[in-house]
Amino acid sequence: MSAHGHVDLGHTVAGWTGTAIALVGSAAAGATVCAAWTPGIWIGLAVVAAAGIVTWLLHLAGGGKPSGPRPEAQWDWRVRDTLAHAGHTDCLGCRLGGPRRGAAAAPAPRSAVARAKV
Repeated sequence: MSAHGHVDLGHTVAGWTGTAIALVGSAAAGATVCAAWTPGIWIGLAVVAAAGIVTWLLHLAGGGKPSGPRPEAQWDWRVRDTLAHAGHTDCLGCRLGGPRRGAAAAPAPRSAVARAKV
């Protein structure tokens, strides 16, 4: 059992890769601030922005996982997400992935009965 209890913290290939790229970009930007090299600052910030794009693309390719609880068998970071092809429910990244993913990931409309209960 970990210090965080018996939970999945969401470690994924997409998350680790994006974090590593963003770390390199922010370190480069910080180093170039100290060196007073303005183009290096912009290059470092561009690498940080690229980290977000890489993370999103890896998420769409199955390297990420949807938010929320998952079965314990899927907790390992090397397990690919088999539902990524169709899109995750309530996932902005999946909806931005295109119309096919957006339609699959769009939340279902609530019925009149469900609206009346709220």
